Amino acid sequence: MRALTVLVTALWLMLSAALAPTAAAATAIADPDLSRLVNQLAEGGFDEVEAAIGALVATGDDRVSSILDKLGSGDLFVRKADRVVVLTEAAGRELKLTDPVTGADLGMVPKAAVEKIRVNNRLRRTVAAAIGTLTLRSDDPAVRRSAAEAVMKSKDASAIPALDAAIAAEPDEGVKGVMIAARATAVMASDLPEADKLAAVETIGDLGTRDALAMLTSYTGLEGPVGEAARKAATSIESGLLLWDAAQNISYGISLGSVLLLAAIGLAITFGVMGVINMAHGEMVMIGAYTTFVVQEIIRTSAPGLFDYSLLIALPLAFLVSGGIGVLIERSVIRWLYGRPLETLLATWGVSLILQQAVRTIFGAQNREVGNPSWMSGSFMVGELSITWSRLWIIVFSLVVFAGLMLVLKRTTFGLQTRAVTQNRSMASAMGIRTPWVDAFTFGLGSGIAGIAGVALSQIGNVSPNLGQGYIIDSFMVVVFGGVGNLWGTLVGAMTLGIANKLMEPYAGAVLGKILLLVFIILFIQKRPRGLFALKGRAIEA
Repeated sequence: MRALTVLVTALWLMLSAALAPTAAAATAIADPDLSRLVNQLAEGGFDEVEAAIGALVATGDDRVSSILDKLGSGDLFVRKADRVVVLTEAAGRELKLTDPVTGADLGMVPKAAVEKIRVNNRLRRTVAAAIGTLTLRSDDPAVRRSAAEAVMKSKDASAIPALDAAIAAEPDEGVKGVMIAARATAVMASDLPEADKLAAVETIGDLGTRDALAMLTSYTGLEGPVGEAARKAATSIESGLLLWDAAQNISYGISLGSVLLLAAIGLAITFGVMGVINMAHGEMVMIGAYTTFVVQEIIRTSAPGLFDYSLLIALPLAFLVSGGIGVLIERSVIRWLYGRPLETLLATWGVSLILQQAVRTIFGAQNREVGNPSWMSGSFMVGELSITWSRLWIIVFSLVVFAGLMLVLKRTTFGLQTRAVTQNRSMASAMGIRTPWVDAFTFGLGSGIAGIAGVALSQIGNVSPNLGQGYIIDSFMVVVFGGVGNLWGTLVGAMTLGIANKLMEPYAGAVLGKILLLVFIILFIQKRPRGLFALKGRAIEA
């Protein structure tokens, strides 16, 4: 048995020795061939370089993708002495050279010993298409999708065979659809028969996207069946995009409505309970935004790892700061002016100017930028509908605030007393409710909610002392249109005005659209002075 083991071992060693030279020879042949093709990138003009790129892609070697990436980014050089293509790395006054194929160290040379391989825009597009072709069979679906998109943009007819093979082997239906679209664009740029191009037009038309429309536009001027098919497909896509545009405007309107809801919801309860025309309400929004700025500045300097939680930390602080200032304003100024609406308007206007100047003194007059946490950054597509995460979270947040306020007013003792004072102040006072403190805390609640609105608004624009002035008029419009003191009316009013404003903007412009909206509200109030949802109560009826 031992002798058999020794014999087998000896045979294995002999076989390995026999095969080793063959493997080494194969490697020795493969690398010089690839190196020769790489060195051709430095020979001749742009046409010759493009031909060399095609030859490299034809090898299918995994190393070609990274080499071409270096070429496209301008990081590929040629050694003047022997015209060998190299990679360079600065090392003091000299350059360290590396073989782009094997990664071997080629020594140090002066900077004047090499020159960059020049590429133009056409070559960059060729490189992008080549890299796309090479990565169509990657293990990562995202890489395969990106590769297909690169081929789609380049319209490289030479990529059709690679796309055919990739489509046949692609398991992901989403990526496969992109590959099919990329093949269609490549077919349109090829010399294939008319039947193939008609099928390609149909495939591109089925995409129904703006990119597809742009692709077809290049062929709508052609004569014959292909041009006619391209024109029909383009018309069909344009019709579909009109619906997507309307949906996009509605989404913008909902986003604007959520912002108006946040800005107006606090004003709705203060105006409804006390009848105070609070022109300083916008400054409560501003204070909430500056509270967010201060929180983020402290986190940046003291605990950068908590930045993604900065808004969650700022929310209660903004509510407390703005609410506390609101209670202070009510106790010091407004309590003496109940029943005198003109005086409250002038007094709160003066308070708003004081608060603006105080903020300018503390933070300066320039805009302050508040950062977006990672979970509020970026956007995503739903068909042709673009939705940003920041706007989506603000919509969700506004509805959460609305639901929370409804729970406070409907399910708490304070909410019961607030509703009692709203419906009949004299009777509520006779029942033992301390209406002055209800007024103070209600004003503080409304101001605190305005501060929370400032936290949200800081995510869609810069923070400045004039931040609140842009929302005070719109807030009053929402409150009056929806019904003074009615939260459901405020919700419906905010969404209605937001959507109407965004639907009119493409046709009338931003300024004229707002003017038309204001005229509509004036006419509406003449017909229904109490708004969409009027409050019920004996004092109100009287």
